[in-house]
Amino acid sequence: MTLRTAVILASTFAVAGCSTTAVDVPARLLLDVPEDARCSGQNLAIDTAFPAGAIANCTISDDGQIAITISPEDEPPINCSPWYAFRVHSAQATQVAIRLSYTECGHRYWPKTSTDGVNWEYLDPSNVDLREFAGRAFAELTVTTNGAPLFVSAQEIVVPSTYDAWMDGLEGESSVERYLLGQSAEGRPIEALSIGNSEAREQVVLVGRQHPPEVTGALAMFPFVETVMSDDALAVRFRARFHVTAVPLLNPDGVVRGHWRHNTGGVDLNRDWGPFTQPETRLMGDLLSAMDADPEQELRLMLDFHSTNRDVFYTIPDELPTDPELFTRDWLARYQERMTDYDVNRDARHAEGRPISKAYVYDTYGVPGVTFEIGDETDRELIQRIGREAAIAMMETLLATPAE
Repeated sequence: MTLRTAVILASTFAVAGCSTTAVDVPARLLLDVPEDARCSGQNLAIDTAFPAGAIANCTISDDGQIAITISPEDEPPINCSPWYAFRVHSAQATQVAIRLSYTECGHRYWPKTSTDGVNWEYLDPSNVDLREFAGRAFAELTVTTNGAPLFVSAQEIVVPSTYDAWMDGLEGESSVERYLLGQSAEGRPIEALSIGNSEAREQVVLVGRQHPPEVTGALAMFPFVETVMSDDALAVRFRARFHVTAVPLLNPDGVVRGHWRHNTGGVDLNRDWGPFTQPETRLMGDLLSAMDADPEQELRLMLDFHSTNRDVFYTIPDELPTDPELFTRDWLARYQERMTDYDVNRDARHAEGRPISKAYVYDTYGVPGVTFEIGDETDRELIQRIGREAAIAMMETLLATPAE
């Protein structure tokens, strides 16, 4: 399954979860206001009744101006990843002015729209006015509706059923087994993919979506996993020697609720590795400790997929010994060789005892841990290439290491 298919599936689910379907509304009729509208008036309405839908509140003025306030799920301090996703309803085709303001941080994500929940587009720059008031950025948008609901979102909507559909498409492959790793705090399934030789000694762990708004990390993880599962001779050889466990969605509750950063326990999951106070992170701690306790298994690498304001790998410094030795240096060098028209950025640092995934894995098991970050607005076709080429370089580099 291609990355394009995965994004389509995500958006299709968003439509399937709608309480209001698209219908032709004669201009003379008033708007049929959704029962769960957050605000309505002047033949307009806003709702968030779909997975990942989230705003704090909204108002519609007498002249049809929509004002939306966006707030984090918990009291500050909180990481400035101000997620928003809502749906605009109108009685007829019209232009709508929307002001996005923030109680914390300010505007970050460039707005994206979808008329059908399948195809997402960046809102044209001529329709986005970014301003600042009292040191905080806000955005004034102009969107055009066709009389049917229009999604407006910080990023493409990639929710639990996206992953369900994606994994459904992978299950027919002989190299993969899908299984339930455990459940989130609210009882949502957290699933894993077992890829390659189940009896292999050498283990690779991939994890994604600890932070709900970080969609571009997910968009890179899809092709990365697909490349490892491919019929290419390199991938076949890799899977014969290595076993991969992929946990693509660790924070489903936060994703569904449209959180900026946390799970429903009010915790940043990537600050809970080691303490493991949350059910989601405990699953990862138990997975890794079970590997360590098995004399027939040896952890070799952990990659954690995220998003930030640029493409960058946060890694363990080369002067710290890892097993495999200097894997990260060699992997990223090979990746750069494959991406000649692209600058591979690396930020190597380590603070012992810091409760983030890459530090925990290194401190506890001595193996390379890498936070694989993709820029918020990195070109989506480039993200596909990044996922694919990074996976190829990883396989080549690990296969070049001495077998355990």
